[in-house]
Amino acid sequence: MTEEKRRSRATEAFFGRRRGKTLKPRQAEQLGRLLPAWKIDLTEPAPAGLADLFDHAPQLVLLEIGFGGGEHLLHRALESPETGFIGVEPFVNSMAKFVASAGDAGVTNVRLYDDDATQLLDWLPDACLDGIDLLYPDPWPKMRHWKRRFVNEVNLDRFARVLKPGARFRFASDIDTYVNWTLRHIYAHPDFDWPARNASDWRTPYEGWPGTRYEAKALREGRTPAYLTFRRK
Repeated sequence: MTEEKRRSRATEAFFGRRRGKTLKPRQAEQLGRLLPAWKIDLTEPAPAGLADLFDHAPQLVLLEIGFGGGEHLLHRALESPETGFIGVEPFVNSMAKFVASAGDAGVTNVRLYDDDATQLLDWLPDACLDGIDLLYPDPWPKMRHWKRRFVNEVNLDRFARVLKPGARFRFASDIDTYVNWTLRHIYAHPDFDWPARNASDWRTPYEGWPGTRYEAKALREGRTPAYLTFRRK
């Protein structure tokens, strides 16, 4: 693949490298065994109802984009076994870490996608999700990289299409410029509102929040996280 073609791919827009250190043998084995069973196949037509992706026909289906180490996704999946969770993470090492942890914990209510989240969003049927989480996404702090930030008009259009009316989009970050960027895009979008009334609405972690390693790093370095919750009109 040429450099020009590589940089034109949507997958290059929102995340960086795909792989880190060589996987440990056990992680590699579990990734090779469990990911094919849990991975969503976009070459197949999307089901009319996302409950069909799962063995237990969940009433609620939630999506987490860029789950990193998977602490939050694993916590939520164990906490709410009746709910279906879809996780997207293109970084191989993070996916392997989550799959190993989920396999050890006996999780059965997750489905995964290991490439560009926009591909999955475009595959999903209309009004099929009960919530989307985008937690501590890469802030791409340099101005020349802002076009790589996942929150933008086009992706908010994607969110609006796949979220049910009244469903929520949650965004957490410790980077003030990205928080402000997100708020500006939400205010400009006709399909979302921000029901916060006072500072505690965005300074208080989400109910049942387990914390993440990214959050722990932010707190160690003196940055204050914001926990924003938006509603699909």
